[in-house]
Amino acid sequence: MDVMRVPADGDPSIAVVRVPNLSDALEIECDVLIAGGGTGGVAAALAAARAGKRVHLIEETDWIGGQLTAQGISALDEHAHIEEFGGTASYYALRRALRDHYRPYAGSAGQQPHFNPGNCWVTRVAFEPKVAVDAMMAMLEPHIAQGRLTIHLRTKTAAVETINDRIVAVTAIPLSSSPVLRFKPAMVLDATELGDLLPLAGAEYVNGAETMADTDEPHAQPRTAMPHCVQSFTYVFGLERRPDGESHVIPQPARYDFFRNSQPYSLKIEVHGGEIYGEESGWLDYRLYDTMPGTKGGLWTYRRLVDSKLLGSRSQTDLSMINWPGNDYRESTIIDVSASQMAAALQDAKRVSLGFLYWLQTEAPATGSRRGAPELRLSPGIMGTPDGLAKFPYIRESRRIKSLRTVVEQDVSVEHQAGPRAAHFEDSVGVGWYPIDIHRSGPEDVGISCRTRPFQIPMGALIPVRIVNLLAAAKNIGTTHITNGCFRLHPVEWNIGEAAGTLAAFCLDRNETPASVCSDSGSRVAFQCTLAGSGIPLAWTNNVGVDHPDFSAIQLQAITGRGLDNSDLNFRSA
Repeated sequence: MDVMRVPADGDPSIAVVRVPNLSDALEIECDVLIAGGGTGGVAAALAAARAGKRVHLIEETDWIGGQLTAQGISALDEHAHIEEFGGTASYYALRRALRDHYRPYAGSAGQQPHFNPGNCWVTRVAFEPKVAVDAMMAMLEPHIAQGRLTIHLRTKTAAVETINDRIVAVTAIPLSSSPVLRFKPAMVLDATELGDLLPLAGAEYVNGAETMADTDEPHAQPRTAMPHCVQSFTYVFGLERRPDGESHVIPQPARYDFFRNSQPYSLKIEVHGGEIYGEESGWLDYRLYDTMPGTKGGLWTYRRLVDSKLLGSRSQTDLSMINWPGNDYRESTIIDVSASQMAAALQDAKRVSLGFLYWLQTEAPATGSRRGAPELRLSPGIMGTPDGLAKFPYIRESRRIKSLRTVVEQDVSVEHQAGPRAAHFEDSVGVGWYPIDIHRSGPEDVGISCRTRPFQIPMGALIPVRIVNLLAAAKNIGTTHITNGCFRLHPVEWNIGEAAGTLAAFCLDRNETPASVCSDSGSRVAFQCTLAGSGIPLAWTNNVGVDHPDFSAIQLQAITGRGLDNSDLNFRSA
């Protein structure tokens, strides 16, 4: 196998793989193949394996978990109701495991039910990425031990074979000396970060921003589609706050002056506050450490992963993760471009983030009148990489399937949904809530950021219009450029993956296709019974959480609209 590594100002982490002779491929038959071991992929594997299916999971990095781990977003992006409602039972189990890992170190604070190891202000649970890797592996381990689940790390899909609109084989290449793998799966789930299986399988998909004529969305592109207007991606990084007086300033990265001015590097950002963020909306000035008027805190505590005052017996210094508009990469897309173009963009994205760190260390408003915080030390151990940057960029938007149902702005926005909930979907397979949060790709991106109502995830958005045994299981579902902005977050992606894995197993048990399950009311209700029985909410019932003894029965009533009214998000029995 011929693997060319392209360096990026340090650790050579970008691999361009040339496909070897496939005649020596190891053939593997399985029930469910999941390409992508990110947040959705892990949830899908868990669901399909617990249904008794033979599952193989492919992941191109050496960490499962995606945005939770390898992408470094280990401060959960959630909503105001999450402690009581709005996640699946398995997602809550993961959150408990993350908290439980730190409780022994936190004294009385660790005994609080909603304990937050990072004591940060944008999320209710923050943690180190490796802790989440271990927690998810512990959830999957029983299925691995019983032979239902096999995980292939550092392995990437290279080819897909289809016959009569059905995937019959998927070829994957381990980024090592292991043999090429040729899977022959009954069902295939695309949980990759960029929707990589869609072009390989010939599935219809959409890139970037659609037009008003395409979607009828009032904030879509007015006249011309912009495939390159894909939300910006980010190489996040982890920092340790050392004592004042120490200096850990990194060398000035290449192109620093350009990115300092073009990003620009700043702590002043536009915030869309309200119920989720708890902040005022508008342009706000932040400091690194100080709490400025109208804000909830500084950049350091924004996504702090470990608060040393809480966890002093484990960590003598604070640890924080930096994911801020200043280190978003907006210069170009990495979807449907050449390998060399992708490598160049990834290199520059690393420079953007390292430049932002250099700016924080030397120029940023820190506290009072002090500029620069040289005491901040890049900590490779947080992200598990030599250069201290995440193993994989944080991907906000991927290719999106052309699906049986596409969620549009009008379905979820408060401007179009007057009641407490978003539009009702009779084929719901889950729920979510987050603002439409568009990290723009550049000046041509007219996508907005705005508030939404708590919404449902329609089954039809997971199902391609043509390929019969393929499901979307991550951020590649049938949303638009705009609605992707509220469907891309941790609990929603987990729910999407879990629903897709459950649907794959359900179809195999009944010898049906996903499309037939979605279109037939009897099959659809039977599947929704399976989901509710697994602790997956189908409609918003804030007062009936996944641990309620009547959760499943109440969810099946709520999905028909019974027990719901327009006064609040609670369930009321007749």
